[in-house]
Amino acid sequence: MQTPDKALPPLEALARDARALANGEPIPPHAMTTHLTAAESEVARQLQICNGCRYCEGFCAVFPAMTRRLEFGKADIHFMANLCHNCGACLHACQYAPPHEFAINVPQAMATVRGQTYADYAWPPALGTLYQRNGLTLSVALAAGLALFLLLALALNGTLWGMAPGANFYSVFPHNLLVGLFAPVFLFATLALALGVRRFWRDVSPATSCHAPGTAGPATPSAPLTPAATQEALGNVATLKYLDGGHGEGCNNADDAYTHARRRAHHLTFYGFLLCFAATSVATLYHYVLNQPAPYALPSLPKLLGVTGGVMLVLGTLWLFKLNLQRHPLHGDAAQKPMDMGFIALLFLTSSSGLALWLAGGTSAMPALLAVHLGVVMALFATLPYGKFAHGVFRTAALLRHNVEKRLPSTLALGDD
Repeated sequence: MQTPDKALPPLEALARDARALANGEPIPPHAMTTHLTAAESEVARQLQICNGCRYCEGFCAVFPAMTRRLEFGKADIHFMANLCHNCGACLHACQYAPPHEFAINVPQAMATVRGQTYADYAWPPALGTLYQRNGLTLSVALAAGLALFLLLALALNGTLWGMAPGANFYSVFPHNLLVGLFAPVFLFATLALALGVRRFWRDVSPATSCHAPGTAGPATPSAPLTPAATQEALGNVATLKYLDGGHGEGCNNADDAYTHARRRAHHLTFYGFLLCFAATSVATLYHYVLNQPAPYALPSLPKLLGVTGGVMLVLGTLWLFKLNLQRHPLHGDAAQKPMDMGFIALLFLTSSSGLALWLAGGTSAMPALLAVHLGVVMALFATLPYGKFAHGVFRTAALLRHNVEKRLPSTLALGDD
């Protein structure tokens, strides 16, 4: 017995569609594909055509997931849109890509829906919409505003420039004040991301929980994660497997030439961010467990992690910025470019201001640089759930569900995996 959302259309519906095609009339939509936005409908249209071709089946995880479906509902579309890494390989390999009348451009269609995912699953929704529309401007303005506020506070206190010998960060801003400022912002960002990805997980889990054909009863609402599926998915995330173009030679960026540049730039940025986060976490343990407050000098572990991560972030974000400017215009959604640039800008400003603060330690410039750095970091935390950072969280969830689904028997048995 087929599941309700995976069921083949009844014979009457197929006959109706055939008559409509013969008469040159539009095919009436099936119940599964009603209530789709224009962007979602475009993904469904393109995947229907791709499902009849399957030339790109080995390129990435999207196409094996596609072959398990005959129709594409809202949950299927958002699942596969976030599974797409926008590598561009399928666009340059497609015989139906623009200027063909079919106008198949899966990377661009998927990117448009991903932008909708971030807004639809943002919490609260109004903030997601705001950031999506004004990414770069909002990011820089928020960072500048927060930094200016802290600079004015220092100026009013008479500590903007210059400091007493032996003074450290906590002489400028007391430790408890910093905790009181940053802890609520960080916890809010974590909560907002968790609530958004939980809704996404609940929506896509039934669509990725098919059961063996011929079995009775409804489909399991959510096929559980297994250790093997989790391990493979996390390996995909850690290695950015699907930025290899499906053949190991890399994805496309400016043209149809293969390159590993995007994969390597993402690795620098991703692992640089993780090292900086690890530095903060270790410093917290030093402060509360070992009773060793900041600042820390080389070769202490927090400093080693922070400096290494900061340098990697600077290099990675500069590389991503260059690649973003060179990107082929058909690869992505132009409306999301400010969002992409806003996130890259905040990561670059966070890492570069942190390194500048380290180099300026003990000088009269330290208080002003500290205010700038703290303002940028707070802006980064505040916007994490509403911009490009969210794509990593949603893509990880999609990869987890994909690795669950591909271990389940297909409901179609029509030559798919």
